[in-house]
This record gives sequence, C-alpha cells and structure tokens, in this order.
Amino acid sequence: MTFAAGNCQTTANYIVSQLAVWEVDYPGGVGNDNIKWRTLIWAVSEGVLLIAIAINYLPPRWYSAIFRISVGLYLVDFLLCVIWLPIGVSKTYGFRSAKDVFTMTYNGTGAPAGWNWILSFLFCAGTMIGFDASGHIAEETKNASVVAGRGILSSVIATGILGFATTLLFLFCTPDLDLLFSLDAPQPFVQLYALALGRGGSVFMTVVATLGLILSTSVAIVAASRLVFAVARDGVLPLSWWIGQVDSARQPRNAVTVMYIFGALILCTILPSQVAFFSLVSAGGIPTTAAYGLIAFLRLTITPDDFKTSHFYLGKWRKPFYVATILFNGLVFACQISPFFFPVTAETFNFACVILGTVTIFGMISWYFVPDDKWLRKDQIARGLAAADAYVPPQDRDGDADSLRRRESPSDDKKVIE
Repeated sequence: MTFAAGNCQTTANYIVSQLAVWEVDYPGGVGNDNIKWRTLIWAVSEGVLLIAIAINYLPPRWYSAIFRISVGLYLVDFLLCVIWLPIGVSKTYGFRSAKDVFTMTYNGTGAPAGWNWILSFLFCAGTMIGFDASGHIAEETKNASVVAGRGILSSVIATGILGFATTLLFLFCTPDLDLLFSLDAPQPFVQLYALALGRGGSVFMTVVATLGLILSTSVAIVAASRLVFAVARDGVLPLSWWIGQVDSARQPRNAVTVMYIFGALILCTILPSQVAFFSLVSAGGIPTTAAYGLIAFLRLTITPDDFKTSHFYLGKWRKPFYVATILFNGLVFACQISPFFFPVTAETFNFACVILGTVTIFGMISWYFVPDDKWLRKDQIARGLAAADAYVPPQDRDGDADSLRRRESPSDDKKVIE
C-alpha cells in the first residue's frame, strides 16, 4: 500500500524538477530543508494520488484499455531512452568509456568499499516489488491458473532483460561525476535530459514519464486494492465487513477508498520530514522482500514436494531456485535495512528496521494472544492448501469469471468439491 504513495512522490519529483531546468527561483530554495518546498512536493503528490485513484473508479471494462495504454507508454519511454537519448548525448557531452561503465566505482555512502558496492543493489531491488501483480487480480481473470502465472513469469523476464539494458544505457549516457553531482533537482534525470536533449526535449520526456508513472500508480492500486479486499474478506482487518464489500459491478470500491485514505495520510509525513516519509515507504517495501525469501525458505523446508499440479512446476530445478531466492532476497533485505550513509547520525539513520521490528513484535504478540479463529481459521488454511494442490481438468479451465472465482477464491467452500 505504501508503493502507491511512494510512486506519487516520485511523480511529483519529475514535475517540480522542471523548475531547476528553467532556472525558476523558488522561495526558500530547492531542498528538503525548506518547508515551502516540502509543501509543494506534498501538494503535487496528493494531486497525483487523486488522479490515480480516480482511474480506479472507472467502469471495469475500461481497465483493459488502461493496461494496454500503460504498456504502450512504457515502451515509448523505453524506446525514446534507447534511441533519442544516445543521439542527444553523442551531440553534447559525449558517452562514458566502457572502462568507466564496467570498472569504475564511486563511494558516495561513506561505507566500507565492499558494502558500498553491495548497496548498489538498492537501485535494482525496486523492480522486485510488483512483478506478482497479476496474481493479486487472479480472481477476476479467466483461466487464472495459467494466465496469472504467465503474467508473473513474463513480468520477471521483461523486467530483467529490459532493466539490464536500460541500466547499461544510462551508465554510458551519464555525464562525468562532477557534472552529475552538480545536478540539484529532486529528479536529476530531468536535468540530464535537458543536458542531452535541450529544454524542450526535457519537457517532453518529463511528460511521458509523468503520464507513465500516474498510470503505473493506478495499476499498482488495482493490484493492491484486490489484496486489501482479499484480506478484509477473511475478516482480518478492522472494518472488514465494509472493506470486503463489492459494488454492483463486483469491484472492491471500498478497498480502493482505503488505498486513497492510507496513501493520503502517508504523503502527509512529507510535511514534517522527508526522512520520515522515506522511512515509512522503505519499511513498506522491506516486508515484501522478506516475504518472498520466507516463502522460498518454507517451500524448501516444509513443502518441498507439494503443489505439483501447478502449470509452472519447476520439477528438479525447484530446490536450486528456492535456495537462490533465499540468498538473493536475504542480500536485498540486508541492503534495505542498512544505513545508506556513514557514519550514521540521527538524520541519516534508516528507521525502516525500527518500524519493521516494532510491527513484527506486535505481530508476534497478537499471534500469541489472539485466537486463530478470530483472524485466520485453520479450516480456511486447509481449504486453501487443498485447492492449491487440487487438479482442475483442462476442459474446466476456460470457464467464465464467476466459475473461476468459485474454483479459485480461497474464501469459497465449493472449490474443494469442484
């Protein structure tokens, strides 16, 4: 749920960075130590969140078009970066050498050399969050046991290949470090576009990025609201009876509203301190990384030979993949809870570990004192496990959405019989 708020703040940074490109003097200066500047970031972020939420209130039949437009816009952005940006760089400040790209390091964290290099995983770790979005909307997907799994797999492959290509591209197109670190905009890429493509080109790329981020946020809200709805449907959340309702179009509109309230409140922490906001958003992503690693660990140790009816069963390769997932997610988790600057002070301390630790302690206390029939009954778990390992004949996998929802919804008793 914090991802949507973080995306809105990222979008706001793109927009307000144009002030630096056009050399507009902002009262009090451009910087997080200026309350007027933080207020501007907050106001723009709240506006972006409102637009992204409004898209989720549109009729469901529009979602397919929104998804396609989003993907098309991302491809346009990617192609512009691959084609237009290098042309602009070649005509202005020039490319970095291959030696710089593949061998040069820079310690801007103050950490020991080895850990400074490891912290670079923070740049790519964000792509790990969200690739499973198609799983969150599986109950609204026809032939979900195939389509949702294919969506997750294709998302991982596309992100890995295109992300690696994009990273190399930006490394070659980055100006020398003195110039790079002199860029003082909240989103330095906007100024980098201005250096390579001119002010007009920078505006165009900013518009493309902004529209893409807004649509990305709306899609993230679609997935996250379904997850909130599913948890509320099982009676776990406060006000679950209201959050777990659907409207006449069978859409979890109330869960979307919860997403808006939660995101708007999170964005309000920008006003007193950007550090507080970053810590909250970071703390929201860390449990996801930890959960991915924990799932692999439990599959390896508790259920290594179960769920064989999956359409994407890994066979003999499953255990090596479990181990690789555990190790990599453990590494990323360590990066995410680590201080980002050394020596550590109150201003640079990463409070994400404190937030995560506190929530974990309260979770353990709740688990010990709250009866399981009050939050997650054992019969629900048993039905979920039975359905996950149940065989669905191929002729029954192409039914309508309602029949699929009956078969695959973890809250429906009929699925075990079917």
